[in-house]
Formats: sequence, structure tokens, C-alpha cells
Amino acid sequence: MKAFLKKLAFPGWRYALAVLIVIAALGYFFFGRGGDQGATMVVTRGDFRQQVSVSGTVVAAKDADLGFAANGRIAGAYARVGQHVGAGAILAQIENGDLVAALAEAEADLAALKAGTRREEIAVASAAVASAEAALVDTVQDAYTVSDDAIHNKTDALFTNPRTADPKLTFSVSNATLKAAVERDRADIELVLASWALLVSKLTDANAADSAKQSQIYLARITTLLANTNAAVNQGVSDATITAATLSSYGTTLATARANVNDAAAALTSDSAELDSALKNLALKQAGSTPETIAAQQATVENAKATLVKTRVVAPFSGIVTRMDAKVGEIVSPNTSLIAMQGDGLFQIETFIPEVSIARVAVRNRATTTLDAYGSAAPFAAEVIAVDPAETIKDGVPTYKTTLTFLARDSRIRSGMTANVDIETGVLHDAIVIPRGAVGTKNGTPYVSVLDQGNVVERSVMTGPSPALGQVEILSGLSRGDIILLSPAP
Repeated sequence: MKAFLKKLAFPGWRYALAVLIVIAALGYFFFGRGGDQGATMVVTRGDFRQQVSVSGTVVAAKDADLGFAANGRIAGAYARVGQHVGAGAILAQIENGDLVAALAEAEADLAALKAGTRREEIAVASAAVASAEAALVDTVQDAYTVSDDAIHNKTDALFTNPRTADPKLTFSVSNATLKAAVERDRADIELVLASWALLVSKLTDANAADSAKQSQIYLARITTLLANTNAAVNQGVSDATITAATLSSYGTTLATARANVNDAAAALTSDSAELDSALKNLALKQAGSTPETIAAQQATVENAKATLVKTRVVAPFSGIVTRMDAKVGEIVSPNTSLIAMQGDGLFQIETFIPEVSIARVAVRNRATTTLDAYGSAAPFAAEVIAVDPAETIKDGVPTYKTTLTFLARDSRIRSGMTANVDIETGVLHDAIVIPRGAVGTKNGTPYVSVLDQGNVVERSVMTGPSPALGQVEILSGLSRGDIILLSPAP
């Protein structure tokens, strides 16, 4: 008691007493007068952040299940679970040695086409043309010699006056028309041989190709005469002058002539083709590769690459191998998933937002995220990067898939974790926001219990959208300074 009196005697006791009185008055005002009604709060106006609170799942920004596109036996598996690989790395492949060789050959041919023809190749092609021309000159000369022999030395024995304009067969023929045709052709052939002799006299390597074409025409005429003469012999009529034995010898002689001429014709055709091929090859070498040729070879290379790709599993992006079921020696079928990967990018969150809240969510909205694994003490910053335009039905309710990305890498974040997300969708300016639990409903009308001069009264209010979980905006019915119950009176 003495100690208390000493304190009262202290000059500042009056200030201390005044503070105690103010505290007591405030306590009575806020709690004493409404003590029977429960906890209260004073209504204020201010700026409030709008939020949409949802839960979601952490996913990799990129992930892929991979497999072979062709049948085969696995020749190699080059990655293990947990290994980091770069984009384009070969993770596994089936036996493909023949395809690798085919691609190498196609690429080499393409490189040769792009490099063009070397001078040495053109020189070789030119030499081949010269050789073919010289050979054809000899063949044309031989064809003329054989043909001249077949007519003048072998066939003329069957005629009288063979080299005149009116040759006659020395024997009778049962077919008068055939006999007349043979005699007429023999007269014409003399002019053919004369023209051919002139052609041969002017024959050079340069005109060998044209001379060979004309010689083939001459040979056809001679071949026809020999065939018709042989037919006349076969239909010949023996008599005292021309016996059957003589006719038979004529046939033998004609057979030899015809065989020689046929061989000459075959040689002429073959050597003409050889020269034509050599000329085309030289022209191709001199012209070099055309854009069309290069494009065609490029297509061959791309086709070889596409075929080879089917035998390999290649990493589509940089990341971590999360599954490796490819075993060397196993037979695999197309489109069977054997390998899985997660990308290097920032992890993302996939969540499904009900239609009542999706209108407030937009790309670039910032968010605060907590993970069940670490609790509310470890928040992570995130941002909305995509909102699906079409709904996804979840438990019979339309929702909209929304994707967020974490704003920073963090080794604690792992795929599959459960995330609790508060998405900031805007700010309510100069608004009244109270706990949702302070609002009751009677007959479909929302109300709030207000302390008015010590009495609890019901006041109808108009509510707006919820700016955040557990809160509601009051559009009308309350004013700054009103004291309300946190639990409305029934």
C-alpha cells in the first residue's frame, strides 16, 4: 500500500491514470458492450488485392514418351535414368549399318554433283568419244566391203548382165512377180553401192555418226535383195542348164552372204550406240550438274535420312532421362514407348479454374504458390502463361485449364507436387471488404449484424465478387466506422 501511495505521489501519475482510463473505455466500447454478441470488427475502406485461389499440379515444361518408328533389334542404349542429354542426342538405336552406308553414299554423290565435273573427267569422256568415232569409221568401211562382196562376188553369179540396168536371173522362178522384183532390185543396188563407195571415200571421224546412219539405210536395201534372191532360189525351177544341185549351191552362197551382211549390220548398230552413249556422257560432263539433278539427289539424301531416323530414338530437347527401358538385343515394334524425358525449362503448374472465377484470370497475372511438400513458409513466385479457351469438365463442372510457370529455377520443385496457388487478378480501390463468414442470409437476402448504440441490428447489404478466399466485397449497406459481428446473429 505504501508502494502504491509512493507511485501516486510521482508527478506523472496523472498521465498514467489517464492512459488506463482510455484503455478501459476502448475495451468497453469494442468488447464490453458487444461481449454477449462475440467478436467484432470496425468497417474500413481501402485498397484490396483480388485473388483467385486454386490448387494444381507441378508438371515439367516439356516432357516426352519416346519409341522407335521401325521394327528391329536394339543395337545400343546410350543414356541412363537421371542423365542429362542435349537436344538431338541419340538415346538408343536398332541395327542400321546398311542404312548408314546408304546415306553416306547418297551424301557423297550429292557432294560430287555440287562440286561439278573435273577437267580430268571431261578429258576421259572426250577420249572415249574419239575412240568410238574411230571404231565406227572402221565398222562403216567393213560394212561396205562385206556388202560389196555379197553382191558383186556372191550374188552376181546368179545373174546375167548384173551390173547393167537390165540384169536377169540365170534360172527360171515359179513366181514370176518375185523374179521381176529381184531383177529390178539388183539394178537399183548398183546405184546404192556406187553412192556408198562415194560416202566411204569421204569418211572421217567427225562425220562417222552421220555416215553410219546412211550406211544402215544402204544395208537394209542389200539385206532385202539378198532375202528376196534367196526366196527366188528356193522357188527356182531346175532344167538342163541349171540343175537342182546348182540351185542348191546358189542357196549356200547366198546364206554365207546374208550371214556376213547381218553381222556387219549388227556391228554397225552396236558401234553407233557406243558413239551415241559416249557423246551424251561427254555432253553431261561438259554441262555439269543441273539444278534439277542436284535437287533430285538432295531428295535421295533426305529420304535416306528419314529412313535412318526411324531406327533411332533422338532427344527432342535438352533435359533429363526419366525412363530407359531399351535393352540391347531386344526386338522392338514401332510406336512402343521405351524412353521418357523431362525438359530443362522452368517447371509449370497445371490447374483447372471454375467458370465463376475464370473471367478474372488472364495471361501475365502474377501468383504466389506454396507446395504441400514445404508448407506456407516457402512461397514461390509464378505467372499465368496460358488459359485454355475451351472448357474441361471436372466432376460435372465446367473448368478451364490454366497454366502457370515458376519465375525462377529451384531445386526443391519437382514434377508431380501439389501446388496451392493464389493468382492476383487486380485491385479493388476504396472498397469495403469483410470476412465472408460475417455475412448471413435470410429469405435469400444477405445481411450483416451491426452494433448500434449497444444493440445488435440486422442490416441488409449488397455483396460483390469475392476479391480473395474467405472475403467478400460489400457494395452497399455498410459505411466506414460501422461495427459488425464476425458471426452474424441468427
